Amino acid sequence: MAKFIFVTGGVVSSLGKGLTCASIGMLLERRGLRVRLQKFDPYLNVDPGTMSPYQHGEVYVTDDGAETDLDLGHYERFTNAILTRDCNYTTGKIYLSVIEKERRGEYRGRTVQVIPHVTDEIKAAIRKMATPETDVVITEIGGTVGDIEGMPFLEAIRQFALDVGKQNCIYIHLTLVPYLKAAGELKTKPTQHSVGELRKIGIQPDVLICRTDRELPREEAEKIALFCNVEPRAVIEERDKELSIYEVPLSLVENKLDELIVEKLHLPARPLQIDDWKEMLQRVREPKHEVTIAVVGKYVRHHDAYKSVYESLTHAGIFNHAKVQIRRIESELVEVQGPERFLEGVNGLLVPGGFDKRGINGKLAAIRFAREKRLPFFGICLGLQCAVIEFARNVLHLPEANSTEFNRHTPDPVVCLLDEQRQVTQLGGTMRLGKYVCHLVAGSKAAQAYGRLVIEERHRHRYEVNNAYRPLLEQHGLRISGTTPDGGLVEVIELVDHPWFVAVQSHPEFKSKPTQPHPLFRDFVTAALAQRLNRPCEVQLAG
Repeated sequence: MAKFIFVTGGVVSSLGKGLTCASIGMLLERRGLRVRLQKFDPYLNVDPGTMSPYQHGEVYVTDDGAETDLDLGHYERFTNAILTRDCNYTTGKIYLSVIEKERRGEYRGRTVQVIPHVTDEIKAAIRKMATPETDVVITEIGGTVGDIEGMPFLEAIRQFALDVGKQNCIYIHLTLVPYLKAAGELKTKPTQHSVGELRKIGIQPDVLICRTDRELPREEAEKIALFCNVEPRAVIEERDKELSIYEVPLSLVENKLDELIVEKLHLPARPLQIDDWKEMLQRVREPKHEVTIAVVGKYVRHHDAYKSVYESLTHAGIFNHAKVQIRRIESELVEVQGPERFLEGVNGLLVPGGFDKRGINGKLAAIRFAREKRLPFFGICLGLQCAVIEFARNVLHLPEANSTEFNRHTPDPVVCLLDEQRQVTQLGGTMRLGKYVCHLVAGSKAAQAYGRLVIEERHRHRYEVNNAYRPLLEQHGLRISGTTPDGGLVEVIELVDHPWFVAVQSHPEFKSKPTQPHPLFRDFVTAALAQRLNRPCEVQLAG
């Protein structure tokens, strides 16, 4: 039978529950256990797919096409757990399922209520994760204890322990222990109140993880343990990490959290194996080089809007023994002030995805700068589409070339709507989503990076390169180096006379890990480092 770990948060939001869950999952995996991770989000949207990046941050996409919370990106970067649409539920998704069942008459005329019908739906979602191949299910409850929208989820996990037996699940509560400068001391009262809120609804935490910006003195930890009714050894310090988020698992190991979980859940486990993780962190601590990458995007003011892109650049830097300095540039500013002001001195340009026409001219100007100055360039999703538009305007001399997303009446629609999207009226979950196969051209930079000619990547888009313009684009030096298996859709483009100019319609950032960087990010940073060191680009050949 699978064991269950429920992780809640208190005092304030943004404490890092997702990173903590990912770190716990990674440590249990490194002890030989099979782990799955799941997150419940208390908002009413069915999924984050229609939410603004300024509201929600990045939308993370799984292989099966689910648009999910960005914390699932942490889960996948830290662990080898299989992530699907069952790994992320919102209040909206739960209520939608309940209402659909009611409309079909599945409740046989009963009054439909939060308890038991909504809580039963939540518990059913948890049970879906407990497959025969799973040893431990880690479920993160989004939001903060005390928020009214999170109450059904907390009630459901309270009931769940009664269903499966308390010996088969534990509750971990992540809380804040703030330091008051005026008083010159850490304050434990917010943690006590947060645990008190949990205990009011019948949940007694087994472990408290205390976020703090400094050492938690032993007497304060003992005080927390006494007033929150937990063992002193179950009060775990989790100090802020200045170097890297990838230090979090080692911090938890130092506090013996993994040993505590194994003991409390009566889990069989092999000795912890994390030598490769320690080696990776050593590269982070002692980089041999430094490289500057400009990210020209529409949502750079929100730190998490391109979370997976930033992390993937970091992973590629680790591989190259380099610290990657990321220069976040608002594309609208480039549009007004020109690319020279922002891109002089950078070693590579990355243009990520996005929607709508705001800031597009700034992206086009930045890409033209990279093309003409032979600056290493990497385009992702909208970045590919903008690269095609820029090439059509300035190389093919089609000054009004555009995407029909930005100008429905352009005389040269070099980027246009996917055929299957033409009749779509609703927005949520209607794009080309999830994993698709791509065939690469032998000898291309993309094929060199991957080390094979057939790949799979995740997508999230509605528009594509217009096939009518493909012959003209290729005649002038833009190489179509990757397509769908039938050749019908453009997946990868390159410039044949450029040191490293590659763009993809997919989102490769979703498949990068700190110990295994994505090959395209790896080779892009390799090319940028070569530019920085003023030497020929010698990319790593994939095995």
